[in-house]
Amino acid sequence: MKIVALVLSLFVAALGALGLLSPMRLLHIVRHFQSPVGLYAAGALRVILGGALFFAAPASRAPKVLRILGIIILVAGLFTPLIGVERVHRLVDWWSTQGAVFMRVWAAFALAFGLLLACAVAPGLRRKEWLFPGGPRRQQVGPTR
Repeated sequence: MKIVALVLSLFVAALGALGLLSPMRLLHIVRHFQSPVGLYAAGALRVILGGALFFAAPASRAPKVLRILGIIILVAGLFTPLIGVERVHRLVDWWSTQGAVFMRVWAAFALAFGLLLACAVAPGLRRKEWLFPGGPRRQQVGPTR
């Protein structure tokens, strides 16, 4: 599950990077999800990401945070198709009329969020090694030689 969580986290970060570089290209991608099938696909991606984060949490660098985020994202994914196509059209239209700076700010949040998730679930250092490289520092007691 860690690999699935890592890949999807990097996908979120990549979408954020795309939005920073070219907000109109990101908007073009978002518009593909403005259909019943698109809403189900977006919901499925959220459910998969949420579940992957939830199950990858115990072996991650931030298990409690990832478990909570996993639950929130999973529930959001379940409710995504219930939003309705018309409401999504209005939301995307409003979002796109706010201008490129506004879209870039949201894209920056997506990039940061995706990178933080990827860092938390990436294989490699365990949680304590990430916080304390080389292990926790110990004070010496007594004379040193």
